[in-house]
Amino acid sequence: MLLLFLTIPKAESRIRVSRDESQNYKQSVHLVAVGDSLTEGVGDETKRGGYVPLVADSLQQNYELSSVEKDNYGVSGERSDQILKRVKKDSELRNSLASADLITMTVGGNDLFQAFQKNLTAKNAKQFDRPIKKYGEYVEDILTEMRELNPKAPIYVVGIYNPYYLNFPDIKAMQTVVDNWNKETESITKKNSNSFFVPVNDLLYKGIATEKSSETTETTDSSSSEVKNNVLYDEDNFHPNNLGYQLMATAIREKIVDTKDLWLLKENN
Repeated sequence: MLLLFLTIPKAESRIRVSRDESQNYKQSVHLVAVGDSLTEGVGDETKRGGYVPLVADSLQQNYELSSVEKDNYGVSGERSDQILKRVKKDSELRNSLASADLITMTVGGNDLFQAFQKNLTAKNAKQFDRPIKKYGEYVEDILTEMRELNPKAPIYVVGIYNPYYLNFPDIKAMQTVVDNWNKETESITKKNSNSFFVPVNDLLYKGIATEKSSETTETTDSSSSEVKNNVLYDEDNFHPNNLGYQLMATAIREKIVDTKDLWLLKENN
């Protein structure tokens, strides 16, 4: 079990804030989360909303904030085009985005799933180049719309992961498509001001190796068609479970902490 504790980042570690620093920091911040089921928190058995409250609680504790107002606009099943439509049309969401200090977004998983359904006979990753390009255009439009509503708040876009890797490790094209999807998202964030890509595939696609899981793998009948990923929800083996959301939250939090001057400093500094 030692490996488990070595592998999980310590989200509860304190960030030392000097008195001089804290005087320049806001006392409360507004976090707005937009996206699909990963933002909604499907698979989170605490029913609190996945990574969103984990990130908010950590920031409040570590920066000794009086509050972190969090608005969760995650809708399970939505693709990038549907998220764009909401960002353009939903007045409540638009008002929240306009007043946000920081914005997170999960997007792409449902686009990828749709692309796989439409290309069941695809023999190589290049056959997904067109849907990747179309997806990228929607993400570009989402970020442009968000930036028009809020010129300053940093936007953190979370990458997708391959939930099928353990069961289909020989299908190399599947992981290549996921990697290409993430490269497209990262490329778009780099082109947009104060936008950041948060990769999570390496944290989730293989699960976390433990002594117990290694022993199980060695003793399991090779004809077994299903291998459990211990960071995914047992009900669907697709969404993160509580541990998976903790890993996601830590990755998002680290990127937010690295860019704290963009959202934590008072306006007059």
